[in-house]
Amino acid sequence: MILDALALIFSALGLACAAMVLIHAFRRSIGTGFMVLCIPCYILYYAFSQFEHVRKSLIIAGLVGGLTLAGAMRAMSSERRVLELPTIR
Repeated sequence: MILDALALIFSALGLACAAMVLIHAFRRSIGTGFMVLCIPCYILYYAFSQFEHVRKSLIIAGLVGGLTLAGAMRAMSSERRVLELPTIR
Protein backbone atom coordinates (compact mmCIF):
# COMPACT_ATOMS: atom_id res chain seq x y z
CA MET A 1 0.00 0.00 0.00
CA ILE A 2 2.74 2.45 0.97
CA LEU A 3 4.81 1.50 -2.08
CA ASP A 4 1.84 2.24 -4.34
CA ALA A 5 1.48 5.67 -2.75
CA LEU A 6 5.19 6.37 -3.22
CA ALA A 7 4.95 5.21 -6.83
CA LEU A 8 2.09 7.63 -7.39
CA ILE A 9 4.06 10.52 -5.87
CA PHE A 10 7.16 9.76 -7.96
CA SER A 11 5.02 9.39 -11.09
CA ALA A 12 3.48 12.81 -10.47
CA LEU A 13 6.96 14.29 -10.04
CA GLY A 14 8.17 12.73 -13.29
CA LEU A 15 5.04 13.83 -15.13
CA ALA A 16 5.42 17.43 -13.94
CA CYS A 17 9.05 17.55 -15.07
CA ALA A 18 8.18 15.95 -18.41
CA ALA A 19 5.44 18.54 -18.89
CA MET A 20 7.94 21.36 -18.35
CA VAL A 21 10.26 19.91 -21.01
CA LEU A 22 7.33 19.33 -23.38
CA ILE A 23 6.06 22.91 -23.01
CA HIS A 24 9.56 24.23 -23.73
CA ALA A 25 9.78 22.05 -26.84
CA PHE A 26 6.43 23.26 -28.19
CA ARG A 27 7.46 26.87 -27.56
CA ARG A 28 10.58 26.27 -29.60
CA SER A 29 8.67 24.83 -32.57
CA ILE A 30 5.66 22.66 -33.22
CA GLY A 31 7.76 20.03 -34.99
CA THR A 32 10.14 19.72 -32.06
CA GLY A 33 7.21 19.51 -29.67
CA PHE A 34 5.63 16.66 -31.60
CA MET A 35 8.96 14.85 -31.78
CA VAL A 36 9.33 15.10 -28.00
CA LEU A 37 5.73 13.96 -27.58
CA CYS A 38 5.73 11.04 -30.03
CA ILE A 39 9.25 9.60 -30.23
CA PRO A 40 9.85 7.53 -27.07
CA CYS A 41 13.40 8.51 -25.99
CA TYR A 42 13.65 11.86 -27.76
CA ILE A 43 12.55 13.67 -24.61
CA LEU A 44 15.78 12.61 -22.92
CA TYR A 45 17.88 13.76 -25.88
CA TYR A 46 16.04 17.08 -26.00
CA ALA A 47 16.29 17.57 -22.24
CA PHE A 48 20.05 17.09 -22.22
CA SER A 49 20.95 18.89 -25.44
CA GLN A 50 18.45 21.69 -26.20
CA PHE A 51 16.41 22.33 -23.05
CA GLU A 52 17.39 25.63 -21.42
CA HIS A 53 16.10 26.51 -17.97
CA VAL A 54 17.55 28.01 -14.80
CA ARG A 55 16.95 24.74 -12.94
CA LYS A 56 17.73 22.37 -15.83
CA SER A 57 19.62 19.85 -13.70
CA LEU A 58 16.82 19.55 -11.13
CA ILE A 59 14.17 19.14 -13.83
CA ILE A 60 16.13 16.40 -15.61
CA ALA A 61 16.82 14.67 -12.28
CA GLY A 62 13.12 14.83 -11.42
CA LEU A 63 12.18 13.44 -14.83
CA VAL A 64 14.59 10.52 -14.90
CA GLY A 65 14.73 9.81 -11.19
CA GLY A 66 11.02 10.22 -10.57
CA LEU A 67 9.97 7.84 -13.32
CA THR A 68 12.69 5.33 -12.44
CA LEU A 69 11.75 5.31 -8.76
CA ALA A 70 8.06 5.09 -9.65
CA GLY A 71 8.72 1.98 -11.72
CA ALA A 72 10.85 0.45 -8.98
CA MET A 73 8.25 1.12 -6.29
CA ARG A 74 5.52 -0.29 -8.50
CA ALA A 75 7.56 -3.42 -9.19
CA MET A 76 8.27 -3.97 -5.49
CA SER A 77 4.64 -3.59 -4.51
CA SER A 78 3.51 -6.74 -2.74
CA GLU A 79 -0.10 -6.38 -3.83
CA ARG A 80 0.65 -6.68 -7.56
CA ARG A 81 3.34 -9.35 -7.20
CA VAL A 82 5.18 -8.28 -10.36
CA LEU A 83 8.47 -9.78 -9.18
CA GLU A 84 7.05 -13.09 -8.03
CA LEU A 85 9.52 -15.97 -8.29
CA PRO A 86 8.31 -19.32 -9.58
CA THR A 87 7.97 -22.08 -6.99
CA ILE A 88 9.39 -25.56 -7.46
CA ARG A 89 6.94 -28.37 -6.68
